Formats: sequence, C-alpha cells, structure tokens
Amino acid sequence: MFSKILIANRGEIACRVAATAKRLGVRTVAVYSDADRSAKHVAVCDEAVYLGGSSPKDSYLKGDAIIAIALDVGAQAIHPGYGFLSENADFAQACQDAGLVFIGPSADAIRAMGGKSESKRLMEAAGVPLIPGYHGDNQNAEFLKAKADAIGYPVLIKASAGGGGKGMRIVEHSSDFIEMLDSCRREAITSFGNDQVLIEKYALKPRHIEIQVFGDTHGNYVHLFERDCSVQRRHQKVLEEAPAPGVDAAMREAMGTAAIEAARAVSYVGAGTVEFIVEQREGEMSFYFMEMNTRLQVEHPVSEAITGVDLVEWQLLVASGQPLPKSQDDLAINGHAIEARICAENPDNDFLPATGTLFTYQKPEHSTFDVADVRIDDGVREGDVISPFYDSMIAKLIVHAPTREQALAKLDRALAQTRIVGLPNNVAFLRYILNTESFSQANLDTALIEREADELFDQHPLDLSTLVVTAIAQQLASEGMAQDADPFSKPTGFRAYNDYTRSFSLVYDEQVYQARISNWHNADSSESKKGAENSSSFTLVIEKEIASDEEKTNANVAAPTETVYESEVSYASDDAHNHTLWLDDARINAQSWVNHETVYVFTDRGRDEITLVDVMAHVGEESAAVGSLKSPMPGQVVAFKVAVGDSVKKGEPLAVIEAMKIEHTITAPTDGVVGELLFAAGDSVADGDELLRIDTEASEV
Repeated sequence: MFSKILIANRGEIACRVAATAKRLGVRTVAVYSDADRSAKHVAVCDEAVYLGGSSPKDSYLKGDAIIAIALDVGAQAIHPGYGFLSENADFAQACQDAGLVFIGPSADAIRAMGGKSESKRLMEAAGVPLIPGYHGDNQNAEFLKAKADAIGYPVLIKASAGGGGKGMRIVEHSSDFIEMLDSCRREAITSFGNDQVLIEKYALKPRHIEIQVFGDTHGNYVHLFERDCSVQRRHQKVLEEAPAPGVDAAMREAMGTAAIEAARAVSYVGAGTVEFIVEQREGEMSFYFMEMNTRLQVEHPVSEAITGVDLVEWQLLVASGQPLPKSQDDLAINGHAIEARICAENPDNDFLPATGTLFTYQKPEHSTFDVADVRIDDGVREGDVISPFYDSMIAKLIVHAPTREQALAKLDRALAQTRIVGLPNNVAFLRYILNTESFSQANLDTALIEREADELFDQHPLDLSTLVVTAIAQQLASEGMAQDADPFSKPTGFRAYNDYTRSFSLVYDEQVYQARISNWHNADSSESKKGAENSSSFTLVIEKEIASDEEKTNANVAAPTETVYESEVSYASDDAHNHTLWLDDARINAQSWVNHETVYVFTDRGRDEITLVDVMAHVGEESAAVGSLKSPMPGQVVAFKVAVGDSVKKGEPLAVIEAMKIEHTITAPTDGVVGELLFAAGDSVADGDELLRIDTEASEV
C-alpha cells in the first residue's frame, strides 16, 4: 500500500478519497486554486500545495504542475478523482513516465475507450451488444444521411469525442438530418475541437443503466451489479439508484458479463463503468453498449451501499499491485440505495446554474460517511462560496434501506431535513421527483422529467398563512433577542389601555400583500396546553392588493385590498430560526432564515420564500431616493448596457454578468436615471456587490 498520495482534484471527490486514505493510514496531499484556498478538501488532507489560478486551465488541468508537486512532496501515486484529468490518457502516461502510479487504468485503455467510434468497434469485436448505427470514419454528410435513412428514424447524432450531454441531436425526420448534423458539428468543434460524429438508432423510452466493473493487474475481473441513472436533465444525471428496478437475474447476469468482456477487451485495471442504453418495448428490455467511463463515477456510493465495498479502497489496493479482495461469487446485493445530486441551480429557470454563499447549510440527521443508512458526500461547509469556476454540485445525498419503498421514504425525509439558504438549489425539486407517480412506481426513462413537468415546476408547497406567520415569528423572535427584558423595550411594545397592532408589507410570488397582527399577548397557562411554554398569540389578517395599473403608478392612491386570511394564531419560538405554529388548530414545526430581506421558510412539506417589510422597522428613516442593484453571484462584468445619466425603464437591461460560462442579464427594478457605475467591464465581482446606482427621483423631475 502507498504511504502518500496526491489527490489531483477538488470538492467532494477529493474529500471522499481523503476519507478512505485516512482510514487506511495513507497520507494525502491536496492541491488548490485561488478560489479554493480555504476549501474543505484543503482542510481535510494532511498537506496542501498551491496550484494556480481559479480557472481550471490555470490549476486543476495543469498536469505538468501536478506531477511536479507530487514528486516534490514525495507522493508515490496520484488519484485523479473524476472530471478534470481523470480520463486524460496523456496525463496517465506522463505519471507513469515520471515514476508515479496513476490510480486508474492505463493510458492505452483510456485512449481505446475515449473515442465513441473506436470503443464501439472494439465492443463489436468483443461480442458486446451494440445499438444499430454507424461508427465509421466516412463523415460525408450525404453518406451519413443515407446511413440514418437505412437505420430508420428517430436517430441520434452524437459527437464521437463528446460527453456531458454536449454534441447530441435527436432527428425525427429524414428532411431534418442535414440541418441537425451541421448544428451538432458546430457544437462539437466548440466543445471538443473535433467534429466527427456517429449515428445511432434512438431507443424508444430509453433507460440509462450502467455496470460498475473492476479489474486488477492479475487478470481478475468482477462487476458490482447495476445502477439506474435514467432520471436526467440536459442529458446529465439527477437521481441514481442500485439495483435497477425491473432488472431480473438473467438480464443482470447478461449485462454484467457484457461489461466484464468490455473491460477485458482493453485489459482494464481499476474502477470503471460500462454504460448501456436499455430500450423498453412491449414489456421487454434490450440493452446496448453506449460507452465506458474510465474512472470512478459520481454515483459510485450507491454501489458501495448495496455491496458493502469501499470502491476507493479497492482502487488503492489494485493500483498498489494487490489482487481484488473479492471474487464475483463473493459479491451480493443487499437492499436498495438511491443517490440525489444536490446542485446550486434553478429548476424553474431551465436549471440555470447558480453561484453564491451557503448562508445556511444544515445536513439531515445521520449524514456521516460511517453511517450506512444516510450519507452525505460534500466538499463544502456553511459559509463557503459556490464559485463560477467549477461544477454547481453542492453535495450528494445517499440513502440505503432494505427495499426501494423504504429507501424512497428515507430519502424524502433526509431531503426534507436539508436546509440550504443563500442561493437557488434543487432540494425541493428532488422531493417533487420522488413523489411523482412515474418515479415512485419505477416507471423510468430518460424523459421522466419532461413527462412529469406539471408536477415538478413552479410549485409552491407551503400555504401563504404558514409563510406569513413564520416570517412574523422570525421577525419578532429576532427583535426580542436583541432587546432587554423590561416590557418597554420589547418588539410588541407596551399598551396600558388599547390593543397593539403592527403592520407588515409582504411580497410573495410577485404579488403584494398586507398583514396586520393585533391583540398580541403572551399565552396564559390555559393556552400553554397547546404544547409549548412561553407561546404567544395574535389575530392575523392578510389582505391581497388588487390595484389596477393606474393605481400602481399613482403613489398618492392607496391600493384596494381583499382579505384572504383572518384567524387567531399562536406560535412559540425557541430561537430566531425554530418555531412551532398553531394555524387553524393544526400544529406546524417550521424553521426560517433571513437573507437579503427574504425570509426562507422550511417545514416537513417543503421550502418556500417570502419578502417581508416591517413598516414599524422603517418609521423615522429617510426615504431612499437612490436604488441599487447587486450582483446575484460571484462572476465577471461582461458589459454595462447603460452609461451615467441615461434614463432607464423598469425591466430594461443594465449589465451583463458572466458566471459558470453562462451570461446573466441584470435589469432595472424601477424607472430612473443611472447615477453611478461602480465597476467596469472585465472587473470581477462578488456575490452581493453593488454594480450601479439608479436615481429614482431624477426621473420624476
């Protein structure tokens, strides 16, 4: 076994490798970029060495620099993780040439499986089932069209050097083929520098099922059964599970045998994944080789959960020359496991990736690596920044249970206990998927998200009354903790002869509401029977503004309202974040956090948000004549669309920010005149930085 390894990666996979290495007594060396100087993976490794700039090309893709660091610190091997250099044959060869062990397959095996066309020719020779298609070198457009016509539509055009869902086009009709081919080639050149394509029959209701394989230097091969990765968005995985529902023993054995033959064909050493497309037709399933990933997969924990095998430990053992610890007969499936990828993204905005600070990051119960039933693999901590330079994944949540039904329930509960505030994320969306009929009944295919769109997008799981009461309870609890004990400094004030009333303005789902609380008082002993000591009660009225456009533009006209909720409510707050509510005789446990004037509310039912403006909190303040706009994420200013002195209208583009290789346009929140630009094109900005100021009074002169 090695005494020291360098981990040429970052984030959760670097932390994951370091955890196993530590358990085995192997010292670890982290490398880090400017953006990752204070990252979790730097802290958990025994040593850490600076690598370069924040951009991957300036740090984690600098193979020569990584090898030099490994030699300098006395590491014997390099673990590449996944992504970055993990499937780079030249890097694997360079490690070997430098006298370092590359913890993965040989450079020849990576090259053989790296090209989709070449790998399919190898698989055809090895007798591995292939979906009908053309994988040859003739790239003439008319020739490819003729092949597609012969295969039969729909067909899939795929960039031979592609990956990550890029360079793929589904063609439904012969007349569209040339146009789709040109589009695919343009994207392939941009993404991979290679416009060669292959043509395949597009499977009807396809599932994505893959087999985890392992080989050693002694000629031994095993598979660790299958994973279903069919639930995808933008051809990228969202949920993975093992074993795959509906796969019987005969199909499992056939797929496992085919996967081992694929690995044997290239003398594969280490962990790898053979991916299959499974076509479902009239109750029958047929599988076809798609590609082989010559590395550890993101979803490897579900295979670990059902087999009891630490795959990273096996990687280290095999790379150090030891034989596989188990034979095929020693491996068996135990229970069911599901993994959910928690990402910083906005599902309701085409899964646009997000950056920002993890203002709140609370994990579910029992989420350590050593606990088998609920596990979180992550590379972040509360207060960390999800930067624009790397992948948007925050964490992987993995559950294991005796049955699929129990695993579903356990995952839903763990997601319900996960608290993330500070940036958009997909936690609620993942719960919606789990509770769709398609997923819960294992009616799986790669179009599940599109098929269940009505149940998945633009959902509001919490009642308005729950949001309002939680937001008010959070406000009162926060103020109460900042005050002294005497009654005159309490946020409720003190009234000797008349009722206490307090008003709040609310914005929810772009609708303005007014809320009033009155008859506020501490619950007496008779009310404490509801289940909490020191509880409080008030009468709550929520009114919805129904102003016309003319009334909205006339500041001197009060907007008409209609009452949408009126009731006596009670609450008790343990602190500023934890509340027990009684609404309409129902008890609700809620948590809340405030970030950028928005209150984020969590209950067992889900998460929602509401903007709360306390009128009393602003009494005596001067009205602001200057508006300001802040960057919603760390990034770079691409351009300003306006100059100082320009008049702007609400909704007009003001600035463009680039983050995670995607441009985001900042628009005017109101009419006004540009008073000041606070940055210049090309400047880097942090989350929350003011970009410019708008003078709203100047527009009225």
